[in-house]
Amino acid sequence: MRRFFASLAFAGLLAGTSLSPAVAQQTGPIQVSSGIKYEFLARWDVDRLNKIMQVDTPKFAGVTVTNTPARNAVRLYRVTYNSVVPEKGNKPIVVSGLLAIPDVDAKSFPTVSYQHGTVYGREQVPSFPEQSDETRLMIAQFAGQGYVLMGSDYFGMGISTEPEGYMVKASHQQACTDMIGAGRAVLDQMKITSDKLFLSGWSQGGFVTMACLQKLEKDGVKVDGAATASAPLDLSALMNGFLNFPRKNDAVWLNSIVILSAFAFENYYGIPGMARSVIADEYYDMAKAAYDRTALPNGKPLDPAAIPTDLHKLMKPEYFDSQFFAASAYGRLMNATESYHWLIKSPVRNYYGEADEAITVGVGRMAMTYQQAIGAGNPLVEAVSTGQTTHRGTFVTAVPQWKAWFDGR
Repeated sequence: MRRFFASLAFAGLLAGTSLSPAVAQQTGPIQVSSGIKYEFLARWDVDRLNKIMQVDTPKFAGVTVTNTPARNAVRLYRVTYNSVVPEKGNKPIVVSGLLAIPDVDAKSFPTVSYQHGTVYGREQVPSFPEQSDETRLMIAQFAGQGYVLMGSDYFGMGISTEPEGYMVKASHQQACTDMIGAGRAVLDQMKITSDKLFLSGWSQGGFVTMACLQKLEKDGVKVDGAATASAPLDLSALMNGFLNFPRKNDAVWLNSIVILSAFAFENYYGIPGMARSVIADEYYDMAKAAYDRTALPNGKPLDPAAIPTDLHKLMKPEYFDSQFFAASAYGRLMNATESYHWLIKSPVRNYYGEADEAITVGVGRMAMTYQQAIGAGNPLVEAVSTGQTTHRGTFVTAVPQWKAWFDGR
């Protein structure tokens, strides 16, 4: 349980007064429009970026992977933007995200929208990059080599005061696409252009990446490529595996998926009592404190180690009956939480690890399997093995492969 909720584990825009990047990093928060502003966070030089790839990332992932060295320094900005919550009648919300820009004289760069994985701390997200190992790697590998990198913090994370919208599909789509729009508005004000858009994400962020791609394609936005690592493309298939066909190497932190999804579904889909119906009575208060990131009702701090890793203890016994699970409100929402079941029009690569303790090979390959089942098969979607890699190992192994693929497009 020491790793409980560890990181597992996305046109025409408003123009404003032109500000050079040098001025932008000196003047504090800058308003772009009534709903978008940005502030300078830091400048990371090449040495810092290379240290991230060569020293910090191996410590984070437990494996060493060769990344292309950084070529340029990077300027980091926190973007604050308005969005809406689709599941709550388009309730207005304020969200944060990261914009990382190469510190060079060029005025045009390709863009990567990165969708982050599951984290415990509300600030372990892109716009607080010092607290996010995965974001730092993406900054070093992409922004340090001539890409603009952007990424939303999701609803309920970063500066957002909402409950966390964990695996709530339409909200994830809204956060991602609105961040892309806000990021482009900031670039437009800086007189920076971008002729290519790529999407990428790890773990939960892999799901969000594919969901974001679905919405962008529906909205007619061109995406030059989307790449994921360890993506839970079908939450129902994943959960049924945990409950009915567990593997010997299943991660001890899978309890976080149950807790976060049960409370998020209750909050965002408006189903009072859903989490209480899923989680065993004796662990409900602990689970709610974990989701809310608060103390227990008695005021004592939560001890994550007290929450069982055995799902048979954490969950009500009826959920291990597959028919009950499928018919329950929780199971029906799980079944609707997928991000591959449409005719994909953009190039996609889903990377998966054969020793991943969270995402099975079958789930990692699911989008390709489905697309290949359509007539003669949709050749745009590929599943790529990273070999015998763990959950984190799959991510760090995939990142340089993402870049090589994006570079060639």
